[in-house]
Amino acid sequence: MLLIRRFEEKAGQLYGMGAIGGFCHLYIGQEAVVVGMLMAMEEGDQVITAYRDHGHMLATGMDPKGVMAELTGRRSGYSKGKGGSMHMFSVEKQFYGGHGIVGAPAPLGSGIAFANKYRENDRVCLTFFGEGAANQGQVYESFNMASLWKLPVVYIIENNHYAMGTAVERASAQAEELYLRGLAFGIPGEQVDGMDVAEVKAAGARALAHARSGKGPMILEALTYRYRGHSMSDPAKYRTREEVQGMREHRDPIELARKRLLEAGRSDDELKEIDRAVRAQIGEAAEFAQAEPEPDPAELFTDVTA
Repeated sequence: MLLIRRFEEKAGQLYGMGAIGGFCHLYIGQEAVVVGMLMAMEEGDQVITAYRDHGHMLATGMDPKGVMAELTGRRSGYSKGKGGSMHMFSVEKQFYGGHGIVGAPAPLGSGIAFANKYRENDRVCLTFFGEGAANQGQVYESFNMASLWKLPVVYIIENNHYAMGTAVERASAQAEELYLRGLAFGIPGEQVDGMDVAEVKAAGARALAHARSGKGPMILEALTYRYRGHSMSDPAKYRTREEVQGMREHRDPIELARKRLLEAGRSDDELKEIDRAVRAQIGEAAEFAQAEPEPDPAELFTDVTA
């Protein structure tokens, strides 16, 4: 979680300096969701998500240097500098991309789950999308097919309460119970505190066991919060400073984990050393990403289907 937090802070700095162009959606505040889920997954399970994807990449074990290089549009990035913030991919880490189309992870993740069932490989696809995307029609088409065919997929709704600048209460019926959205299709759901990594891991383990057992999909709604705007271009004036500060002070997922580690006997010096090591790693990644060459212009014509 600390690696994701420090990475995103540095990405925000580089964006402000003009080193990162295009769109850039930061995951600060939501770290416990992906970390908890990936703690529960097994080797070979797949991950797919939307455009707020840097945290998911790092959680799967993708190299911060390669992720940062992609953000800065360099040839050593995971998509050769051509995908940018929203579109990275790693077959090695079973990460099937961030996707800029709202709601797209649901049908794509269901397709990966269909391949798992066809191959009988005992794998589950973790499919992440936001509460705003939960209102998209393609999500419900995916729910129907996944339930009909008993596909091994877990849909994780990362409910950070704001779809761009619109509060969930203004856009979603049953705004406080999005995990019930699959009941019409026979898909069970569960709501979990997405700021508590231990609770996410426990709920993730239950959901993955359900999907892996052949019972079909399950929905997890993780109640979380993003501290920054929807993207770097969003001043987030639709919420109060007090609201954000209150979440930071009382609900921060990293601070909660830190308190638990101290109560369990870990020393404050040890935790500070972890932070120092993470900061150094992110500093190296930022330097690497800015020093790498840009893609050759000929790359415009590679990896393109015409």
